[in-house]
Amino acid sequence: MPKTIKKVAVLTSGGDSPGMNAAIRAVVRTCAYHNVECLGVYRGYEGLIEGDFVVLDARSVKGIINKGGTMLKSARSKEFRTAEGRQEAYKKLKEKGVDGLVVIGGDGSFTGALVFNQEFNFPVMGIPGTIDNDIFGTSHTLGFDTALNTVVDAIDKIRDTASSHNRLFFIEVMGRDVGHIALNCGIAGGAEEILIPEEDLGLERLVESLNKSKKSGKTSSIVIVAEGDKIGKNIFELKDYVDENMEGYDVRVSVLGHMQRGGAPSCFDRVLASRMGVKAVEAMLDGESNYMVGLKNNKMELTPLDSAIKGKTKINLELLRVSDIMST
Repeated sequence: MPKTIKKVAVLTSGGDSPGMNAAIRAVVRTCAYHNVECLGVYRGYEGLIEGDFVVLDARSVKGIINKGGTMLKSARSKEFRTAEGRQEAYKKLKEKGVDGLVVIGGDGSFTGALVFNQEFNFPVMGIPGTIDNDIFGTSHTLGFDTALNTVVDAIDKIRDTASSHNRLFFIEVMGRDVGHIALNCGIAGGAEEILIPEEDLGLERLVESLNKSKKSGKTSSIVIVAEGDKIGKNIFELKDYVDENMEGYDVRVSVLGHMQRGGAPSCFDRVLASRMGVKAVEAMLDGESNYMVGLKNNKMELTPLDSAIKGKTKINLELLRVSDIMST
């Protein structure tokens, strides 16, 4: 018999992403719809250990669906990585009468949830929130679509300057292990080259490609670089190499950084967060545990947490080919 769930706690952990607030709202209102109590946990696992809880009802989450960041705050917890820390977190949950936990975050957050479930057989459900879109088991993570729109807007603005001054811009975007942001935004922003961790273009071939573009009549260029790209030690080394091996361009660097994580979530992310929040709570009420909710073929599906953590997302090969053709 599945454990009866009468009270659910929800927390956000790891890096923030647009849509987290919308997901919190969805979890809280789904609980209210099913007459289940809901507690919010401030500051992720750190707040869980300290018992930093707040009672949330349907009215507590009004006016947050359009807000970036997370109303519950987020923090990384070294203590939760210890058995003693997790024991204290379990104690705090039991003292509050909590029967299940919804974790909104990335693979590190899910790893913590998985270990917690294994140690205490405590029901957990994960909602993927990270702009990198690097979690297996969903075509889109919360914040990915919003980040794409933010980056494309920045590229459009930088291109105005690049074309006005015959400049070559290297624009670094987030993507430590995967190039989903770089590839999509590079195509949407009309980039001449896109450098991602999955593909090693090489310094000489990069210069060769840029020279070819210049000879074809292009007077300015945009190169999108995922932060995890392995061509150079960093984007500034790339700039120096191109400066030394190309003439006729004023080479500049723009690192977009954490601006990619902020801003009001897009319509897509608000709807996705709402769907994920409903699915997470209702799956838990149906007796499911140790799963991540995800979007597959436009349907909400469940993926085991260990698969979501260990699985690897794949770069879209069609987009790579489109990128090559569009840079002609």
